[in-house]
Amino acid sequence: MKHGHAKKRYGQHFLHDPGTIDRIVRAIDPRPGDRLVEVGPGRGAITAPVLALAGRLDVVEIDRDVVPQLQMQCRGRGELNVHLADALEFDFRALRGDGPKLRLIGNLPYNVSTPLLFHFISQLDAFADMHFMLQKEVVDRIVARPGSKVYGRLTVMLAAACSAEALFRVGRGAFQPAPAVDSAVIRLIPHASDPFPLPDRARFARLVAAAFSMRRKTLRNSLRGLAGPEAFEAAGIAAERRPETLSPAEFAKLAAQPAPAPAGL
Repeated sequence: MKHGHAKKRYGQHFLHDPGTIDRIVRAIDPRPGDRLVEVGPGRGAITAPVLALAGRLDVVEIDRDVVPQLQMQCRGRGELNVHLADALEFDFRALRGDGPKLRLIGNLPYNVSTPLLFHFISQLDAFADMHFMLQKEVVDRIVARPGSKVYGRLTVMLAAACSAEALFRVGRGAFQPAPAVDSAVIRLIPHASDPFPLPDRARFARLVAAAFSMRRKTLRNSLRGLAGPEAFEAAGIAAERRPETLSPAEFAKLAAQPAPAPAGL
């Protein structure tokens, strides 16, 4: 395979439209002194202009074949630090060290965007903000309101971690090769303090995952063994409701109640 060709296994679609590139860079607004980190820089469409404005940039890239072209594209623009690694396994906390929080950017591959988002929020204290290009359908899910068909686990888990703002849509023609879907750019800013009390984050995550794994069922059925009648009553939530009708704060209220005792005890 020639260097710089898109690889299906990495879900690569390279951005090439100058207007879109400029719009994304302006949304990020890189400044000298910012600790910017780009995930999946590819051919450097965003990397080069961001590096020129910030003077320094770390990039996490899984595909070693694109690195020479990336380095050539960025030559003379500033200090580029390449980490040849899978972003899904990368330790962003270690990269931050005791320095300023990182500003994370990236055109996230469609095939792993959701696992990547969960990986990033598991290291949330490493980040000041995040700007991503994602499949438009994923952005729609992140900013969905309760009651919407696309409201789900991703919406609720990200709402507990960040404020989310959909910035603009990006058409298929902005990429090479053109993907089969539209894209959109989103800004995520970690909450300075929890938007609702979360005494047990692991229980909250389990409860949300269980509820949406059977989204057509009522909460009484989908949360059997995780939340009993007392929990619903204490949280003021009807057990007959379906998961997509609950706000993130209501899930948190339910998760704050003790789990039912195992049967037979």
